[in-house]
Amino acid sequence: MNILILIIAITAVISFVAPNGSSNFEKYKFSVGAIMNRKEYIRLLSSGFLHADIMHLVFNMMTLYFFGPIILQGFGNLGFISIYFGSILLGNLFSLFIYQRQPWYSAIGASGGVSGILFAAIAMLPTTGIYLFFIPIPIPGFIFGLIYFSYSVYMMLNPNQHDNIGHAAHLGGAFFGLVYAVATQPQAAMSNALYIGIMALPLIYLSYEIFIRKRIG
Repeated sequence: MNILILIIAITAVISFVAPNGSSNFEKYKFSVGAIMNRKEYIRLLSSGFLHADIMHLVFNMMTLYFFGPIILQGFGNLGFISIYFGSILLGNLFSLFIYQRQPWYSAIGASGGVSGILFAAIAMLPTTGIYLFFIPIPIPGFIFGLIYFSYSVYMMLNPNQHDNIGHAAHLGGAFFGLVYAVATQPQAAMSNALYIGIMALPLIYLSYEIFIRKRIG
């Protein structure tokens, strides 16, 4: 059993053993109040093994299953583990930074890690086609990334809009995956620099809003 299947299996088992609403679900989900006030840092990683429902789990694990092999081939088992868990951790740390004044904020899911795997793959193969359920033709990876980042940034900057998605965790995870891919495969990254640059434009804008205008955080 390779590392990809093992992580999918472990995540599925934990998601079923600690379903939404159970005591273990509440104990290990990402919670700003619990992390900031009670120093329960395990939640930064444990929340990546919990899911709201079966569709949430299936969507995350399907994405991981389809894009994981690209990362395994390009970065090996250690690289895969580093990207996946590093992305979960950074995604949740970014969420903690953004929502530090909102102790009631909570989140769950492997989406940060999955985003890291997905965007590390796109960084290496930016023109590869990505299929979405409602679009019958493939979208080039870097175009998908641009749309994905643009929507996530828009939703983060407009808190009155609600879609029940942890965009901060997604962006933090995706950022980690991109940076890891660029740092460890600089030659491939240089050849794909234009695609990566186009895709990263919304992230640059978000950085300006957070660190220069202090709009959120």
